[in-house]
Amino acid sequence: MKLIYKPLCGLFAVAAVAVVIFSVSRISWGREGAPVFNISATPINRDARLGTSFAPIVKKVAPSVVNIYSTRFIKERPIMNPLLNDPFFRQFFGDQVPPESDEHQRTRKEQSLGSGVIVSPDGYILTANHVVADADEVKVSIADSKKEYTAKIIGKDRATDIAVLKIQANNLPAVTLADSDQLEVGDIVLALGNPFGVGQTVTSGIVSALGRSGLGFNGYEDFIQTDAAINPGNSGGALVDVEGRLVGINTAIISRSGGNQGIGFAVPINMARNVLERLASGGVVMRGYLGIIPQDIDADLAKQFDLPDQNGALVGDVLPDAPAAKAGLKSGDVIVAINDKLIEDAHTLQLTVSQISPGTSVAVKIIRDGLNKTVNVTLAELPGGDSSVGDQDNSDSDTGVADALDGVTVADLEPEVRDQLRVPASVNGALVTDVSSDSNSAEAGLQPNDLIVEINRQPVASADDAVRLCKAARGEHILVKIWRRNGSFAGTRYLSVDNTKRAK
Repeated sequence: MKLIYKPLCGLFAVAAVAVVIFSVSRISWGREGAPVFNISATPINRDARLGTSFAPIVKKVAPSVVNIYSTRFIKERPIMNPLLNDPFFRQFFGDQVPPESDEHQRTRKEQSLGSGVIVSPDGYILTANHVVADADEVKVSIADSKKEYTAKIIGKDRATDIAVLKIQANNLPAVTLADSDQLEVGDIVLALGNPFGVGQTVTSGIVSALGRSGLGFNGYEDFIQTDAAINPGNSGGALVDVEGRLVGINTAIISRSGGNQGIGFAVPINMARNVLERLASGGVVMRGYLGIIPQDIDADLAKQFDLPDQNGALVGDVLPDAPAAKAGLKSGDVIVAINDKLIEDAHTLQLTVSQISPGTSVAVKIIRDGLNKTVNVTLAELPGGDSSVGDQDNSDSDTGVADALDGVTVADLEPEVRDQLRVPASVNGALVTDVSSDSNSAEAGLQPNDLIVEINRQPVASADDAVRLCKAARGEHILVKIWRRNGSFAGTRYLSVDNTKRAK
């Protein structure tokens, strides 16, 4: 196949990583009666003088924090001399070699330790999912009590690392739940749990940061960061404020040594409570699905779209037949609020929609062509569990000669290449066949096999269109829309291009 290559003029700034958002986690467990929580949403009194002891708080909270012992039963065959599997030796020993059957398997116990928090008097317990994820048996012991309970796993949500347990007991010392949205950086917090199995331990610190994400621990991250010491065994334990109210479930640390180094993370109780209520009421966590590919807004994109600031999530693409498409949302819209909740970026949008039940109609406030507009969208549920994005599929292709116009080479999208890249029939554009490694475009993130579909909001149907629109572009920045396949996922996104920067 012969392709005609044409040089493309110098462009391109960094593209935000885009993902299909709003996955759904499904868990099938037995239905239980809905628990009753004690909730206090009043902010703490930040004008109060610091006391000389946290003992009153600890006495209030400690009875609600439990130890969790999970056991996994692993079947394995006994280790045999590898020579017995060699055909040469088997001809001498024959049937004396024991067959590999279930009769010769033995069971090994694998045990782990964690913590949990009693959240209702009738035995509901919050913990971290990874504490009980693969457990065949879960035991719970309550502080200051020698009695041990067998716990039932009501549900597990891997996306938030939250699990809900239930023990058969009444009149338990349930913790009071706070409103974690009221937390501020600098607030004092205490962490309670059973680190390294030494017994219930309390550590103190402050809220070091809020809204931590992008750490790769969970699918949905909105962590409270604290310097209160958190160690192995603290997972699933309580993070409480100075009034003894639960503000988070301890879940992870960043450490070079494996122990505490002052960077610990907790799932905010508002997120954990959302999961808890859904699991406890029916054993299912369903998350809203909007059906867009969002991206953050940098200063260049804000200027290109004539936005007042960089708040909001830019709609890079709208998936066909998704709720957003049915409601009329378009690529290039900027989502600034969902049901009056302000959207700061793509991550905030993901979290907000994920905590709304499918079937709910939401008011989506957008900026389109500089004008404010509200679109009502009925959220759906995304089947198939958590979304995953594979490695970039950079198929080999023939390359043309790059020139001094920033080292980008484009070609018409031939049918064979369309099939190879699995480009939908509805998508047209100019195929990027080569990007010089020392070019401005390479620095910006443009890649071979990207498809340029728009330049300055003008459609690109061929390599000729791309070159023509590029040469005609004026101004310091150029707005470029590309289509990219990333493993099994594909969609469009925007690039804001610095048109003043010369190639190296």
